[in-house]
Amino acid sequence: MLDNITYLSDDEAKEMICEIGRRVYNKNFVAANDGNISIKVGLNEVWATPTGVSKGFMTPDMLVKVDLTGKVLEGTRKPSSELKMHLRVYLENEEITAVVHAHPQAATAYAMAGIPLDHAYSPEGVILLGKVPVSPYAAPGTQEVPDSIAPYCKDYNAVLLANHGALTWGRDIIEAYYRMESLEHYSMTLLHTKKLTDQLEELSAERLAELIQIRENMGIKTGGNLISREEALKLGANNEPHDSSSVQVDQKLIQSIVAQVTEEVLKKLW
Repeated sequence: MLDNITYLSDDEAKEMICEIGRRVYNKNFVAANDGNISIKVGLNEVWATPTGVSKGFMTPDMLVKVDLTGKVLEGTRKPSSELKMHLRVYLENEEITAVVHAHPQAATAYAMAGIPLDHAYSPEGVILLGKVPVSPYAAPGTQEVPDSIAPYCKDYNAVLLANHGALTWGRDIIEAYYRMESLEHYSMTLLHTKKLTDQLEELSAERLAELIQIRENMGIKTGGNLISREEALKLGANNEPHDSSSVQVDQKLIQSIVAQVTEEVLKKLW
């Protein structure tokens, strides 16, 4: 058990949840009643957004306080069924005190395509996010959802939810929110780049190691293992002798899917 965590007060946590709710709504990371936000305020106490409320129009009195089993401690509204994801993150990783779930369009496009963000393309992507895996599909509101994200809670900073959206967490609510913002910005940059060319240049192993060291110097010990340029080339070389035709087909299929998803996302944005 960690003893160096400073928790927000109840009032501070509720105000921050409403503030972050307005931000994710104004940035179009959510629509209608989508998304959830929670902040841990004690060893067994969590303030969270209720079900059926737009994140852009929340007030502190709407929020719900629960324990780590989901039992309501304070509040008159019903917590979202997706709160199970948040509680699982807290149970798996004691350092985490805030979780943000949203449906940002570019990141969700990658989630729907089943494509993880696992290549080292930019310094910001390496330092702020690291590798972002795709969790297996799980029916919303079921126990399958927290089970699907459990393997990623300790070693990663974010996860794409297959056919659903994205989940980020942090040592405080600002870190959790910034990771969601960075995830969408990075995803959108990749989509724009893929619209221009299929030739995305990975960072070298040397550059990747430098960035990981910078990340660790910033106190960020998580982020998973990204694929460097050398590793990407090696993976390609290892695949070719076995069945180069199938590799080419797979690459064309992936490129086709990404192109279609990119076109749909950009149509909505422009």
